[in-house]
Amino acid sequence: MPSRTLLPLGFAMLATPVALLGGERPTPQPFKAGRSVTVAANGMVATSHPLAAQVGLDVLKKGGNAVDAAIATSAAMGLMEPTSCGIGGDLYAIVYEAKTGKLHGLNASGRAPAKATVKHFKDLGHDHIPEFGPLSWSVPGCVDGWDQLRQRFGTLPFKDLLAPSIDYALKGVPVPEVIAGHWNSARGAKMLAECPGLRDTFLVPDGDGRRPPRAGEVFKNPHLANSYRLIAEHGRDAFYTGEIAKKIVACSDGCGGLFTLKDFADHRSEWVEPVRTSYRGYDVWEIPPPGQGIAALQMLNLLEPHDLKKLGPTSPDYWHLLVEAKKLAFADRAKYYADPAFAKVPVRELISKEYAKERARLLDPAKAATDVPAGDPRPGKSETIYLCVVDKDRNCVSLIQSNYMGFGSYRGAPGTGFGIQNRGCLFALDEAHANKLEPGKRPFHTIIPAMVTKDGKPFLTFGVMGGDMQPQGHVQVLVNLLDFGMNVQAAGEAPRVEHRGSAEPTGRPAKGGGVVEAEAGIPDEVVKELERRGHEVRRVKVNGGGYQGILIDLRTGVLHGGSEARKDGAAVGY
Repeated sequence: MPSRTLLPLGFAMLATPVALLGGERPTPQPFKAGRSVTVAANGMVATSHPLAAQVGLDVLKKGGNAVDAAIATSAAMGLMEPTSCGIGGDLYAIVYEAKTGKLHGLNASGRAPAKATVKHFKDLGHDHIPEFGPLSWSVPGCVDGWDQLRQRFGTLPFKDLLAPSIDYALKGVPVPEVIAGHWNSARGAKMLAECPGLRDTFLVPDGDGRRPPRAGEVFKNPHLANSYRLIAEHGRDAFYTGEIAKKIVACSDGCGGLFTLKDFADHRSEWVEPVRTSYRGYDVWEIPPPGQGIAALQMLNLLEPHDLKKLGPTSPDYWHLLVEAKKLAFADRAKYYADPAFAKVPVRELISKEYAKERARLLDPAKAATDVPAGDPRPGKSETIYLCVVDKDRNCVSLIQSNYMGFGSYRGAPGTGFGIQNRGCLFALDEAHANKLEPGKRPFHTIIPAMVTKDGKPFLTFGVMGGDMQPQGHVQVLVNLLDFGMNVQAAGEAPRVEHRGSAEPTGRPAKGGGVVEAEAGIPDEVVKELERRGHEVRRVKVNGGGYQGILIDLRTGVLHGGSEARKDGAAVGY
């Protein structure tokens, strides 16, 4: 993947203060971002493709609200960044409704086919679900998610919301640098070439063969334009009971998949109550399991008793605490996070301050843990896109949408224009595991939108992409913003770390103490001290994922947008 020149910048204590956050005093800016904050008074959209952000902004300018713009932007991203998302994937969202002051959570993730059982996979000789191919499929939830959002909060019909993407799909859209880098990976290109349903859509003619489009080349997807046109004309039923569903099931029948038409007809999204913890006087909101959002809340609870502001972003103590908190949260993630319709998930206990105090006893400030067990909270690789929208009335949407790994399963039905996700590979085949595979069950999920409020008012809508990086990224962004005084751009762009190697929700064991992947901007002294404390540290140019965020200045009401350079994206406003 091409690197961006902004990332090697390290931390430096600068004299320039950041803008006031909720009336607080200015603090020194400890990191200089490579681009300025986007500011606007009316509405704003931020996502990882600039043209998709413009699609959403156009909807706002024409009178649509934040939900309308989010759906239009999500549809554009399915065309423009198919390496990460599309209507073959799932969707999660948090909506702040300005007129009621309430937050609403949407879990638009799909379920396992009715024929998917642990016995079926064991009979095939599998000890885990394959990462790619038709056996990794769960029903795509994105389109029903759009429909639920539109019915409850939207003001515009699908015809208007999908029209810009249909036009782009037919006329073509240039491929930007970072997306082209993912598209042109040798492994991904080979896998696309092996699937007839994807080869002719996502590989362009090149002499006697086909290849991924390069940066700056124009990509067209008439098959996706037709799928969008069917949804525009017939609504979500076009995907779940109509022509699109029939094509997917026919493809499944022909390649060893488990889908039936009934699996699609039975699919429904679920409205859920977002859950929260407090941090430095702010409320941080996430979607409950089967997503991993509460891992970020658990980490924040573990970090809050420490004076991180005093430690600062160049302190080895801070990075050590962050990694150790992550290990504790992810140990619980591996054991407890699952579909609450099938397993009892003790969410309230896991995100409580009392439980955090108990778990904090395992934090050794001088030594890296190598064996972290899950706690007892009872009372007594992945590509994703994220987008956020705030409109003139201050309705807010935090939305994340994903195929899971790149093009997902690297399988798709001919003539549909999209790949089908591989979320099903996140089930465990251990009959005793909370996240075990069961028919009609939703797998453990990595995608997590987030929102922050202050005294009941929206303050920040944000997200970080990239599998296991997402809760770790949420925490680092918030610490950068609320502890270290960075602005909304620098908070996401600052050098960061990702800890890899925790136990997985598929039932696979942990691998010792794991590896800390530190970006180039993390000071050498920090790396050396972490190694002295027992961490295995690996230098990387760029950690996975990316970040988008929109902050509402509580004093002036002005919108501040950030879109960092690990992606091609932009924050745009008017």
